[in-house]
Amino acid sequence: MEGTKAQALAAHCRAAGRAYVRFDYTGHGASSGRFEEGTVGQWLADALCVLGQAAEGPQVVVGSSMGGWIMLLLALGRPERVRGLVGVAAAPDFTEELIWNQLSEAGRRQLMEEGSFLRPSRYDPQPHPITRRLVEEGRRHLLLRGPIPVTCPVRLIHGDQDADVPWETSLRLLRRLAGGDVTLTLVKGGGHRLSGAADIERLAGTAEALCLRLAGAP
Repeated sequence: MEGTKAQALAAHCRAAGRAYVRFDYTGHGASSGRFEEGTVGQWLADALCVLGQAAEGPQVVVGSSMGGWIMLLLALGRPERVRGLVGVAAAPDFTEELIWNQLSEAGRRQLMEEGSFLRPSRYDPQPHPITRRLVEEGRRHLLLRGPIPVTCPVRLIHGDQDADVPWETSLRLLRRLAGGDVTLTLVKGGGHRLSGAADIERLAGTAEALCLRLAGAP
C-alpha cells in the first residue's frame, strides 16, 4: 500500500472527494505473516475481509499485477459490491502460467520434492520463495481456461514491453470476460510497473472516468 500507484490513487481520491481503501496482503508490506506461507486463496480472503469491513457500498476495484487476479476473484465472489475493475498489468493465473509452465523438469521436480525454491526478483535484492503450496492452491482459482462470468465494466492497462507479465495476458483476459464493456489500453514502451508520471495520470484518469460513468455522470 506504500507503492507509487497506490499512494498516487490515494492522493487523487482525496482531491476528488472520493473514499479510498488500500491494504497490504498477508505477508506483504506492513501486514503480518510470512510471504512463503501465503496463497492466492489467503490473499483473496484478505481482500474479501477489507471489502466487507473497511468499505461501504458499490466499489471500483483497482488491481496491479497479482492484484489484477485478486480483483477478478473479488468481483466473482461479491458481484453486488464490485461494480467496476481497473487492472494494471493484470496477472491472472500467474502461478500456473508464469511459474509452473516456465519451470524446467528439474525445477518442477525440486518444487515438488523440496516444497519450495528461491526465485530472483527484478525489484528486490532478495529472491522470493516460491512454494509448492502456492502453485497447487493457485489451481483452485485459475480463470483463463474458460469464460469468466464477470459482467461489470473492466478497464485493462498493460505495457507492451512488460518483461514480467506478457501483454498478451490482458488480451486473453479481455476475450474471456463475459461483460461487453471491457477495454484494453496498450502502452508503447511500457514496462511492468507503469509508475511514471504519465502512467499515474493515465491510471487516475481511467479510474475517475469509470467512477463517473458508474455514477451516471454525463
